[in-house]
Amino acid sequence: MPGFKTSCPGAWTISFCMYYLLYGILYLFSLLPMRILYLLSDFICFLLYYVFGYRKTVVMNNLLIAFPEKSEAERIRIARKFYRNFVDSFIEVVKLLSANDAFLQKRFTCDAGVLDELYKTGKSCQLHLGHTFNWEWGQLVLTRLTRYQILVVYMPISNAFFEKLFLRLRTRNGNVFLPATNMRNSMAPYLGRQYLLGLVADQNPGGPEYAYWLNFFGRPTPFVPGPENGARASQLPVAFACIEKPRRGYYHATVSIGAEDASTLPQGEITRRYVRYLESVIRRNPDMYLWTHKRWKHSWKKEYAGNVSWIDEMPLNAVE
Repeated sequence: MPGFKTSCPGAWTISFCMYYLLYGILYLFSLLPMRILYLLSDFICFLLYYVFGYRKTVVMNNLLIAFPEKSEAERIRIARKFYRNFVDSFIEVVKLLSANDAFLQKRFTCDAGVLDELYKTGKSCQLHLGHTFNWEWGQLVLTRLTRYQILVVYMPISNAFFEKLFLRLRTRNGNVFLPATNMRNSMAPYLGRQYLLGLVADQNPGGPEYAYWLNFFGRPTPFVPGPENGARASQLPVAFACIEKPRRGYYHATVSIGAEDASTLPQGEITRRYVRYLESVIRRNPDMYLWTHKRWKHSWKKEYAGNVSWIDEMPLNAVE
């Protein structure tokens, strides 16, 4: 069975049965009305924030770095709203087990008209977005709004059950998910057609010494160079996407053009535009960003200067 690799027939059978048992439980759970699911989300949120303090120190430290001008009370309000959005996003993913496309189209709208214009050029396209909720619903809705074949780069989940479950949900409308661990080979079959390559471009780079370094909320921050390098090499247009949440359970995404041909811009310019765009998106709706990951875990070191291609207005006191 795909997703469960084992050389022992008995273990394979157990894994097979456990998968469908857990799937069945989650499916029944997904049938509950959204108002009930959100009540459960509120309870889980209370536990995560007040009882277990799940990554609370990381969240509050990130908010302090991003918004030093805000009072502690303001940052706490952002954190509380963030935790609710964080748990809601997981509940909403579970809802996908039973929710049909009509449900999603009602609750997630998208202004993606610029993709039609880009498609007419005959070129493929890159779409850059950040860790803002709820991208899982968004990529499914986008399928019907564009003629592009949607490809999404993702990091495989180590747990076999959740890896198989998420892939099943994510690809149900025909979108293709390419593992970042084998992206080159996985993408090869789609190079002969027009595709839209979705990239969550605010990932922490594995090698900060080779990253693009830019000021992000006033602090030197490394960004992965791969998205821009790929767009430049293939002379692709690049679009940016943001997601907003008018009210609980409802989302609206906007897609805009970042560049019509990345190769015509100076190296690093696409990344700079994206970072400025992402920062403005976060400032408008700070509780919608994934603050549980350590965005500023890397610090700039002077020895990086010989490797990186481009640095954004680095303050002198940051270069040690």
